[in-house]
Amino acid sequence: MDGQTQQSPDVREPEAPRTGLHPFLVLGTILVLAALSTWLIPAGAFDREEIDGREVVVEGSYGRIDADPAGLTDLFTSVHLGLVEAAAIIFFIFVVGGSFGVMQRTKAVESGITGLARRMSRAQILMIPLLMLAFGLAGASFGMFEEALPFVLLLAPVAVRLGYDSMTGAAIVLVGCATGYMGAMTNPFTVGVAQEIAEVPLFSGLEFRLVMWLVMMTVSIVFVTRYARRVHADPLRSFTHAADAAAREADARAGIDAEAHDAKLSLRQILVLVLLGVTLVVMVWGVLTHEWFITEIAALFIAFGLLCGIVGGLGVSGTVEAFSEGCRDMVVGALVVGLAYAVLEVLQSASVIDTILYAVSSWVDGAPGALAAAGMLGVQALMNILIPSGSGQAALTMPIMAPLADLVGIDRQTSVIAFQLGDALTNILTPTNGLLLAALALAKISWFTWARFVWPLILIQALVGLGFVLIAQLWVWPV
Repeated sequence: MDGQTQQSPDVREPEAPRTGLHPFLVLGTILVLAALSTWLIPAGAFDREEIDGREVVVEGSYGRIDADPAGLTDLFTSVHLGLVEAAAIIFFIFVVGGSFGVMQRTKAVESGITGLARRMSRAQILMIPLLMLAFGLAGASFGMFEEALPFVLLLAPVAVRLGYDSMTGAAIVLVGCATGYMGAMTNPFTVGVAQEIAEVPLFSGLEFRLVMWLVMMTVSIVFVTRYARRVHADPLRSFTHAADAAAREADARAGIDAEAHDAKLSLRQILVLVLLGVTLVVMVWGVLTHEWFITEIAALFIAFGLLCGIVGGLGVSGTVEAFSEGCRDMVVGALVVGLAYAVLEVLQSASVIDTILYAVSSWVDGAPGALAAAGMLGVQALMNILIPSGSGQAALTMPIMAPLADLVGIDRQTSVIAFQLGDALTNILTPTNGLLLAALALAKISWFTWARFVWPLILIQALVGLGFVLIAQLWVWPV
C-alpha cells in the first residue's frame, strides 16, 4: 500500500541541520544555573492554607527557613523526578503524537489543506489569520495549549509545502494560542483561578477582555502574516531556510511530491477529515462541559488513531507502524517537558521560589496606583519564567497580589488583568516552558531561532498590554 511504503510527511531525517543549540542543552544549562542560584538565594516560605480545595499563600506570612541548596546529587536526581512529575503530560504527548502519526500516514489533512490553499491561489495567505483566530479563540475560551502540540507537528511541514516555512506553521499555532491566553475571556486555568482567588465575580469584565483579545489577535496576525509574505517572496529571508530545504530534499528522496497533493481527495481521506472534525468537537465539548483534561483527551485520541487506521485503510500492521513512528517523533518534545520540570524541582526543593516571589512582589508595594499596576504586569511576566503553569502561577501569586492591590489603590479586577497578560507574555519565549520547547522540537526549530523570530512581537505585545493595564486602572476600574 502506498501509504505504508512512503515516509510520513512530518518525519525529518535525523541528520538535517539545526540552527542553535539542542533543547536538551538549553534546559541543561538552565538546570545548572538554577542549582547554583540556590546557593545565592536565601531559603524562605509563605504559610499556606486550603480554600475551596486549593492551597493558597497567606499574605504577609513569609519567613526565612533553613537553607538546603542543591548539591551535585540533587542536580542529577532532579532529572528523574522532573520526568516522573511530568509523566502525565509526557505520555499525553506520546499518545496524541502516535494518533496523529496514523492520521498523517493517510495524508488526508495535508492533502486537504494543501489542495485548498492551492485552489485559493493568491488568497491562500488568508488561511493564516483564519487558523490563528481559531487557535486564539480556543486559548481564550477553554485554555488550549497542550492540546495544540500535535497541530505544530501537522502545520509546520504543510506551511513549508505551501511556500512558507516551518516557522510560519509553528507560529500559527503557538502565537495563536498564546495570544488567546492574553485576552482570555473564559479560560478556566488563568482567568477562572485568578478571579476566584481575587474574590471577584467569575469571568466578570468579559467585555474588556474581548476588546483585549481582538486587539492582541490583530497584532499577532499582522506580525505572522507579514513574516509569511516575506518568506513566500524570498525564501532566503526565512529563519529556518536551511532546515526546511533539508526537509524538502528528504521528501524528494522519500518520493513525496508536493504537487501531488493537488489530486482530488479520496473517499477514505474525506472520512478521515470528518473523523478529525468530530474528534475535535467532542474534545471541546468534553473540556467545556465535563472538565476533561489530559487523561480523557488522551483516551479520545487513542480511539481517534485506531479509527483513522480503519477508515484510512492502513490495516493492523500499518496502523501500529504509523502509531509507533508518531510516538518516535515525539521523543525529544516529550522529554524536554520533563527537563523543564527538573528545573522547577531544583528550585522547589531548595525553597527559593517563595523568596523570589516575596522579593519581586515587594517592588510594587507602596508605588502610586498606575505605576503599581504596571509593576504588577512586570512581576507576573517575570514569575512566569519560574512558574510556566498559568493556574500554578495564579495560585501562588494572586493571594499576594490581590490584597496588595487593595493597599496600593488598584482594583482587584485590574490585578487579574495584569496577571493574565504577564502570564501569557512570556509563554512563547521562556525556555523553562517545557511545552514550548516540546512544540519547537516537533517543528525542528531551536529555541534561539524562535527567540530571534518572536522577540519583536513580545515587545509590541508588552507595550499594548501595558496600555490595557493602565486603561483598566485609570478608566475602567478606577479606585
